[in-house]
Amino acid sequence: TYGQVACCCGTAGCALCCACCPRIKQSTSTRIMYALFFILVTIVCGTMMSPTVAELMKDNIPYYKDICDHIQAGSACEKLVGYSAVYKVCFGMAGFFFILMLLTINIKNSRGCRAYIHNGFWFFKFLILIAMCSGAFFIPDQETFSNVWRYVGAFFGFIFLLIQLRLLVQFAHKWNKNWTSAQVHKTFWSAALAFVTLILYSVAVGALALLAYFYTHPEGCLLNKIFLGVNGGLCLLVTLVAFSPCVQKCKLGTSYKPHSGVLQSGIISCYVMYLTFSSLSSKPPETMIDDMGRNVTICVPSFSKDLNQDGRLVSIIGAIILFACILYSCLTSTTRASSDALIGRYSPPETEVARCCFCCASSEEDGVDDRVVKKGGQHVAYDEETTTVYRYWYFHFVFFLGTFYMMMTVTNWFHYNYAEIEKLFIGSWSPFWIKMASCWACILVYLWTLLFPVCRGTRKGYVV
Repeated sequence: TYGQVACCCGTAGCALCCACCPRIKQSTSTRIMYALFFILVTIVCGTMMSPTVAELMKDNIPYYKDICDHIQAGSACEKLVGYSAVYKVCFGMAGFFFILMLLTINIKNSRGCRAYIHNGFWFFKFLILIAMCSGAFFIPDQETFSNVWRYVGAFFGFIFLLIQLRLLVQFAHKWNKNWTSAQVHKTFWSAALAFVTLILYSVAVGALALLAYFYTHPEGCLLNKIFLGVNGGLCLLVTLVAFSPCVQKCKLGTSYKPHSGVLQSGIISCYVMYLTFSSLSSKPPETMIDDMGRNVTICVPSFSKDLNQDGRLVSIIGAIILFACILYSCLTSTTRASSDALIGRYSPPETEVARCCFCCASSEEDGVDDRVVKKGGQHVAYDEETTTVYRYWYFHFVFFLGTFYMMMTVTNWFHYNYAEIEKLFIGSWSPFWIKMASCWACILVYLWTLLFPVCRGTRKGYVV
């Protein structure tokens, strides 16, 4: 239809063809389109890291060897698969978002020419993305490029990880603040808050018990026992700090209503347990000699010992959670409210309306004066003609960082030589230490949000 053509080749907002779909905002549709770009490239990178796909291509594509020789990709197309190929594709996508970041600095509304570039011309931007990812394969001295790019990716991937952890803490604070600010049906929301908190702590304690059961052995696994004890103790520590009188008194001294931080501590504890599970699943297994003189694999659950069968479940679950965290970080950390929360500035609870979908804007917050365009398909509301909902340049910067984090994760960080997508979360030391360090970084970030008002004194604008 005309609307889809205008979306791909012009400045019109993206929308579905079906008119029965609910109205969509231009700011939302734009972020969804960039997320689709990111998803597409991630799938391509995952495919490149799969030896199974490489074998299928070799067996089913006619003249496969001749094609590889013609494009100078090696006799087995080794330059088009593996970690080196993922580095090149991510180089192109990182450059794509970096250029868009430079083009969208200091955009105030969606009516300028630079805003049109950000919100439209999707077909041309898709072609540019493909061209940049393909052109990276012609970079000279690719061995030097891979060695340098690996450390660049680790640096920016770590920055993204810190933003992701801070965003998780902000999510926990927002959830707690929204439900404790209820003016109507306050008893119901208080009961819901207590119920969810109980579930979160039950999940965290149950996860710790299961990890101790599956990942420890009476005669070994000392490292696993130490880390499980440390991480469990840290979760208990943040809970006690949230309950401590100095933190509670600091809340009472502000202009905001006091509210407990137990829900936040429950969310953080569950996330720390997930990271602990992911890191222990990434750790190489240990062996011991049993009474029969045989080498027995320990410190891994039975379902992950066979990497070709049940062990893939760990990789699938980890990949889904990882990808969901990346998309959530990229799409939500760029709103103005989230950007302010990253530096500890929150809106007062009096402006909150308690609701289940607290992450989304309520109907009262939707703009009633937005210009709505009806062209036979889904209606598009142009909600940024007065001011932007999010910072365009920061949006692309977060996707820029997310590209590096995805690249390093898919290539198994510094264990890239034998990395395979089927064994992504199993049996490497560098992912183990990175994920374990993420647990401690998450705890430190959360403790900072609890103790910062105490160290600085009562200060309006900082809430725990």
